[in-house]
Amino acid sequence: MEAMRIVMSGMWLQDSDSLSSGNSRLLMVFVGMVAVALIAQAIALIAMAVGAAKTRKRGIEIFEEIRAKMMPVLDNSQGFIQETTPKIKIITDNLVETSHVVRAKAMEFDATASDLNSKTRAQLDRVDGMVTSVLNTTNDISETVQRGIKMPVREFNGLVNGLKAGLDVLVGRAKGPGRNSRDTDPGW
Repeated sequence: MEAMRIVMSGMWLQDSDSLSSGNSRLLMVFVGMVAVALIAQAIALIAMAVGAAKTRKRGIEIFEEIRAKMMPVLDNSQGFIQETTPKIKIITDNLVETSHVVRAKAMEFDATASDLNSKTRAQLDRVDGMVTSVLNTTNDISETVQRGIKMPVREFNGLVNGLKAGLDVLVGRAKGPGRNSRDTDPGW
């Protein structure tokens, strides 16, 4: 609007000789077009401002609606957190204490298992020594028994063989010298 006033006053103050009447009409048309464009722009800006105000109002309504629905949830969750915080602390303390007890018992069990393992190894070594000793003793006894039985049997066999040989010699002389027991055998 202000621009239109400036243009109109500029045209009024001009000399009539400077502009022709055709040019002044043309200038008036252009000024009128600019004025209409400015008015259209102003209307558009006002419409945008009204639309922005409605959108802002609707946004505030939506925000208030969300806030109204979320506040009880937040209050409840805050109360829940405040209520469960001491319980969670007690649970974590109990877990720490339990882990210490379990660790101590595991160390005791490890010591007991190590002690039992060493005792078992000692007993196994002792049993192994006993079994080895028994087997060696059994082997020695077996050899002694075999020697004890073989020697008299050999001596008896030697005696029997000696007696046989002596009898064969005696029987052979009785049959005659130079004769063999095969020669006198009838061959039946």
